[in-house]
Amino acid sequence: PVTDGSRELHSLCAQLEFLLQFDLKEKKSFFGQRKDYWDFLCQGLARRRQEHEGVRFVTSLDKLKTPVGRGRAFLRYCLVHRQLAESLQLCLLDPESLSEWYYARSPFLSPQRRAEILGSLYELDGITFHLAL
Repeated sequence: PVTDGSRELHSLCAQLEFLLQFDLKEKKSFFGQRKDYWDFLCQGLARRRQEHEGVRFVTSLDKLKTPVGRGRAFLRYCLVHRQLAESLQLCLLDPESLSEWYYARSPFLSPQRRAEILGSLYELDGITFHLAL
């Protein structure tokens, strides 16, 4: 199993975060806080399901104060529960929402690249992650 001490884990999480932030449009919350990929994921999942267990878990953690921190915790939760590919796929189903959150260079806006990314993420479902949540 992959644990918190794994160098590959840190590289994987950094690459996932880079991918989710790449060409992300700058948005602000009502109170002026910058929105991040966490907000994109929450919105995308809310449109597809009643409530995602990962979102519920992350929002219950009082120590997490920033969207980036919540996003990182969500990615770890999804890796442990083998839900990363499915969760991201649900967020990527709506082209209108994607255009609302990402500029044209985002790989999520290319059907071919999106399929390649999701295919790779689905392969992660075969790996066991034992991470501190």
